[in-house]
Amino acid sequence: MKLKIAVLPGDGIGPEIMEQGMKVMNAIGEKFGHEIETKEALCGAHAIDETGDPFPEDTFKTCMDADAVLFASVGDPKYDNNPNAKVRPEQGLLAMRKKLGLFANIRPVETFDCLIHKSPLKDELVKGADFICIRELTGGMYFGEKYEDNNKAYDTNYYTRPEIERILRVGYDYAMKRHKHLTVVDKANVLASSRLWRKVAQEVEKDYPEVITDYMFVDNAAMRMIQDPRFFDVIVTENTFGDILTDEGSCITGSMGLLPSASTGEHTPVFEPIHGSWPQAKGKNIANPLAQILSVAMLFEYFNLKKEGALIREAVNASLDQLVRTPEIQVEGGATYGTKEVGQWITDYIRKK
Repeated sequence: MKLKIAVLPGDGIGPEIMEQGMKVMNAIGEKFGHEIETKEALCGAHAIDETGDPFPEDTFKTCMDADAVLFASVGDPKYDNNPNAKVRPEQGLLAMRKKLGLFANIRPVETFDCLIHKSPLKDELVKGADFICIRELTGGMYFGEKYEDNNKAYDTNYYTRPEIERILRVGYDYAMKRHKHLTVVDKANVLASSRLWRKVAQEVEKDYPEVITDYMFVDNAAMRMIQDPRFFDVIVTENTFGDILTDEGSCITGSMGLLPSASTGEHTPVFEPIHGSWPQAKGKNIANPLAQILSVAMLFEYFNLKKEGALIREAVNASLDQLVRTPEIQVEGGATYGTKEVGQWITDYIRKK
């Protein structure tokens, strides 16, 4: 297969983990005979420094011309710590989602048995947890009408029926492929936007009689994720709630550096780790590249290249079992491996298989 991949390393640890993801992608391409063409583009703080725009037009064109986008991270303290900054790296991420029509963010939350001890939850609670969060990505407060002055500010949590229905159907499609259980998360007891979500969900539910559908307020869902994460199979929710819940879900696995994600919709899909740019670790060779590498697995699987994705996952699991791990997930007394060493070990594993 021929694949054109837009590569957006971004900021902070992004270029370091992207380097390892690219090694793995190229190793898979060579092993399975795929022709992979890549083109790097600017995004985030790096793009602001170079062009004044966190998602330049050239980057947008590169993404539109590609079959998929492999993205790393954006964010820089010089913008985070400046409340008066008019242009921010994160605006590039929002622009990418909006311009590419990426309305569905898919975040698997899967535990690794060998890392259960790293979870903040008790082993008996988290062991076996395996669910997917489906987050609506282009509506809600992040994109609604905004206002801000020295005395007041507001963000409008705006949704339409078509926006809600299309993301619900993505959630139901995933539930049909899994354990046929969907949890719709909202705040319908307080928010008008959530009441529309629930009304539409109750209508769409009738089209999927095989799926058990339950409804949960977001505060209850946040508690349930800690108390009984194995309850969930597929969660579907709006943009802001999804942003918070998916980060909470990632932490129960023991490290945010383990989990990939995909954003899909109208145009080119984007595959990325769920963590941020971690600028404090930039250049120190300590960042965990596994989420970036597993994002490559999701990319191949999106194109129905299941053997390719499976081999990447096998290599990642082997690296964990062999204690080839970056410091934040290494066992006490274990050998020291950096970003580059972990990525190279996984690449070599793939080439030897």
